[in-house]
Amino acid sequence: MNFRTDLALERKEYIDRHDLDGIVSHRKTVDGITVDTITVTNKEGEKILGKPIGKYITVETVPFTKNSDLFSPSLYVLRDELKSLLPEEKGCVLVAGLGNGEITPDALGPKCISMLFATRHIPEDFAREIGFSSIRPVAGIIPGVLGKTGMESSEIISGIVKKINPCAVIVIDALASRSTDRLGRTVQISDSGISPGSGVGNHRKTISEKSLGVPVIAIGVPTVVDGRTLAFDILKKAGVTEEQINNTDIKDTMMVTPKEIDELIERASRLIAMAINTALHPEINEEDILSVVS
Repeated sequence: MNFRTDLALERKEYIDRHDLDGIVSHRKTVDGITVDTITVTNKEGEKILGKPIGKYITVETVPFTKNSDLFSPSLYVLRDELKSLLPEEKGCVLVAGLGNGEITPDALGPKCISMLFATRHIPEDFAREIGFSSIRPVAGIIPGVLGKTGMESSEIISGIVKKINPCAVIVIDALASRSTDRLGRTVQISDSGISPGSGVGNHRKTISEKSLGVPVIAIGVPTVVDGRTLAFDILKKAGVTEEQINNTDIKDTMMVTPKEIDELIERASRLIAMAINTALHPEINEEDILSVVS
């Protein structure tokens, strides 16, 4: 069966093969947190996994709804994994929060930007006066959605990139998962770019290094599961065979989200925003950053 997921890890888990040409995977545990890294190295790997060439880091955290501690090990693991993908150049970074802030499961990106430590407008002498000896120029944007702006997110971001010449772009978006177990506890970080809306089958123009001319790091949290995939999982647990499932007429028109979605989005956005802030401003204490953005 064809299932919908934005997670490279889930795609690899579904492939019933061990000799995956063009796909390299590695698992480690840091402070009790599992980190899976999948690297797609060539076109054959792209074809097998259905994901572009690049690195995909999946961090399995404590469920966001069960952990209110912002300064938990999850924060520092995410910070370090993000830093590993950032260019060494200490230039300006543009952070874009994709999605629709008025629809809770899609509000991750906009909410993250509301907690971003944006510093591009702060002169260096003023930063020193307020106690920040060194700050990196960071800009944030919420490009909105096509139905409201009449513009693709990629078009808006591309225009800003041409104007401010950042050394990298970080994009944040809600994702779709194949499994309900990964909702609200999984973060994927990749350097292959992103196709906004792909999780809900609404593919827009890709935002990537190829389209923008600068490195693009995508960060996402799965907030929805495809209803058809969920129904198939339930039927399989009830003993229905794969062949019988494939012959059912279940429409692919519904996305399912957890009942705790408000709390999930609130805590996930705080965690990701602080991971970005601390990765981009390593010289500044995280408590000081929090006092500025909250």
